[in-house]
Amino acid sequence: MSGAFVIRNQLGHYWSKPGDWILGDRSAQVAFWEHHDEAVNMLFELGSKDTALRGDVVLCGITNNKPTDLEISAHPTPAPAAQSPDETLESEANVPT
Repeated sequence: MSGAFVIRNQLGHYWSKPGDWILGDRSAQVAFWEHHDEAVNMLFELGSKDTALRGDVVLCGITNNKPTDLEISAHPTPAPAAQSPDETLESEANVPT
């Protein structure tokens, strides 16, 4: 396979295999699809869960089963969906020092 399709959001983050948004600096973790329609279907599913999502399916190169030529986002990645900002602060406060 010479190319692959990845999903990129409006902040330049890429959808990852574990199911969250990443910068793109860890290309082995970026999810990719061989067929454009598969990536579009996934983008549709993501958009149905997050109506603020403005994503795009992008063609990139692939080497050793990893996407290449990814632009690294300058924006920080969002907090994981499992934790709200309040839960994050609470868990940080409970860390023994």
